[in-house]
Amino acid sequence: MGEGLFQPWHLLVILVIALLLFGPKRLPEIGKGIGDGFRALKKGMKEEDRDGKSGTNSDAKTDATIEDKSDPKPETKA
Repeated sequence: MGEGLFQPWHLLVILVIALLLFGPKRLPEIGKGIGDGFRALKKGMKEEDRDGKSGTNSDAKTDATIEDKSDPKPETKA
């Protein structure tokens, strides 16, 4: 068959399945949500890369996050 993992007809089949599952009205909403998610991911990766190269102490941010998570909340039994 084909050489690559995703051929154009693979994407067409995926689109048809998505159309059947979600309907034509929700597909633009889902596409917008996925696009926004990818943009936020790329922006976060760029900011992390910039923070790492600018000499800021990213370990201090990580340590603060770990300290916040290390204080468990008291469990209540129902």
